[in-house]
Amino acid sequence: MRRVLLWAARNRWLRDRVPRLWFARRAVRRFMPGERLEDALDAAERLKATGIGALFTHLGENLVEASEADAVSAHYLDALERIRARGIDGEISVKLTQLGLDLDAGLARRHLAALATRARELDAGLVWIDMEGSAYTEATVALYEELLPEHPNLGICLQAYLRRTAADVRRLLPRGPHIRMVKGAYDEPERIAYRSRAEVDASYLAQCIVILTDGRERAGRLGLGTHDVRLIEQVAAAAEVAGIGPEAYEVEMLYGIRVDRQRRLAAAGYPTRTLIAYGEFWYPWYVRRLAERPANVAFVLRQMLPW
Repeated sequence: MRRVLLWAARNRWLRDRVPRLWFARRAVRRFMPGERLEDALDAAERLKATGIGALFTHLGENLVEASEADAVSAHYLDALERIRARGIDGEISVKLTQLGLDLDAGLARRHLAALATRARELDAGLVWIDMEGSAYTEATVALYEELLPEHPNLGICLQAYLRRTAADVRRLLPRGPHIRMVKGAYDEPERIAYRSRAEVDASYLAQCIVILTDGRERAGRLGLGTHDVRLIEQVAAAAEVAGIGPEAYEVEMLYGIRVDRQRRLAAAGYPTRTLIAYGEFWYPWYVRRLAERPANVAFVLRQMLPW
């Protein structure tokens, strides 16, 4: 099921046609409050009462014109202003390909630096760099390394299923990074990625423990970007043994998934943040989210029904 879904996420014919179908748009409401920034901000407002923060991401990737990257950067700059104006505990998470990485690495660097600068001026928390497919991993890590000394409010997403991630963690720890650890949502070959769930989970747990313990005096925030509550509990237990409290890490789950669990974690004192995605180009992102947890497919099929 996971491989079929990842194939569907890459398929251009499906990407062009599925978003037009009314039942597909109905199903995507499970994971998105809407396509507009205003929809995402309204959803974040509703989360405030439960003590849950927000992480906003405007969907889209692999642009073909520099003007498109300029428009994405302008959108996020406006989003930062509006998040701040509404008093929302909200941060942004961006893809480098949205900022022009495929066109010009310098263009992406300038846009990312501008976003980090404005976020710092507004005291708007971190600007997170999403990790994309493995073809972009080295360029993403290298750009993060380059900008981090001047922009310490930048964070980076690492993927536990990549075999190189352990080396990337060791590489970044001396630089005081903020790291969001996720399992990974792309179809990568076995030579560079773990394929079994047991291997991915073991890598996830091991790297989180390294960040919390070896990086205790150097690393910034650790984001636990997973809906796997068992893994979260294992990380929390290992942290407790090491004398590290929940303030050292943050649970980060997607909008619409395990909502009750998110509320319980927040009520129990765990810093918790919901990633709220929005935008018109939701199809590949949405299908990759289903691939991360194929059990959600049954729920989505029920959402497609007219009753």
